Amino acid sequence: MAVNCAGHSYQVYIKAGVLDELGRMMRGLLDSNRALLITDHQVEELYGERCRRSLFAAGWKVKTVRIPPGETSKSLPQAEELYGAALDFGLDRFSPVVALGGGVVGDLAGFVAATFMRGVPLVAVPTTLLAQVDSSVGGKVAVNHPRGKNLIGTFYQPHLVATDPAVLTTLSLRQRRAALAEIIKCALIGERQFFKWLQSHLGQVLSAKLPAATRAIAFSVQFKARVVERDERESDHRRILNFGHTIGHALEASTGYRYYLHGEAVLIGLAAAVEISRRRGLLEPGAAEAALQLLSRVGYRPPPADLTLSAVEERLKYDKKRRREQLVFVLLPAIGEAKITAEVDESLIRAVIQEYLEGGGPFKGAFI
Repeated sequence: MAVNCAGHSYQVYIKAGVLDELGRMMRGLLDSNRALLITDHQVEELYGERCRRSLFAAGWKVKTVRIPPGETSKSLPQAEELYGAALDFGLDRFSPVVALGGGVVGDLAGFVAATFMRGVPLVAVPTTLLAQVDSSVGGKVAVNHPRGKNLIGTFYQPHLVATDPAVLTTLSLRQRRAALAEIIKCALIGERQFFKWLQSHLGQVLSAKLPAATRAIAFSVQFKARVVERDERESDHRRILNFGHTIGHALEASTGYRYYLHGEAVLIGLAAAVEISRRRGLLEPGAAEAALQLLSRVGYRPPPADLTLSAVEERLKYDKKRRREQLVFVLLPAIGEAKITAEVDESLIRAVIQEYLEGGGPFKGAFI
């Protein structure tokens, strides 16, 4: 499928076995013979050699750089190491960076591609369900700052996205659970019919059954593409994609990016946003119950014992969507709709966060 942004369009290929066609697809698109392959140690063991074989077969010269897995690698010092590797290998402005991995690899490699020599081609090869449905499409690239997630970054669209649903069978159950957050997010704000389909097929997506996983990925990518095409640089409409992320990002930052997987934190943020929407009288109780029931079937990661409300509140101060000291929240008026507003009582936000910390409210009985 095509993603058509202003001045730059690209294809997203979603099919089993596409990883083996990567080198040929890149050869038909890019005028270069060198590629910098960025991955992490875990993905390298699983798919690094297979990816290189595809590139070598199409005549590419490849340098592989491995980073430690996890959010702590999304940093300026790690980016600087990658710039050095690119210079050592002789990358020029036409040589692509290939991001083979999950969201951390994609965000970091994308940031490096966007800033090295003022921009070199980026090829995304997402290997986690979360990256396949979210971060590989849309052009947001960034590194973290100790005070907040993704505070240093830009918008930079890839030249090609190659998504192979067959690789999902190697993911841990925890990673697949985390990825469902973004799929459920797209269902809640995107289309009521897909939400109903997901209610019936959640287990199949969670267990990475190929037909169900492929449909969930395709819907999520199509929905995100429509939003990005309308508002590429998040000036207005694209902010609906931050549904669940305000509290989610604060949880990640307040625990030093070492406790939650991104999707785990977003899942908690989704439940909080649904509950806030219900308590404000914006969302009909039956719809809120259906949304919370679907989220609870995935299950929430419990908070660490030392996490406090004040720590989460402190990180909310650095949310990128704040406007004149006010938090900008994405709420749910109905399944299939979204509303951006700065009119949310912060005492209500604090109350729902406190319920999560105590295992009450919408989180009662749903910790895993």
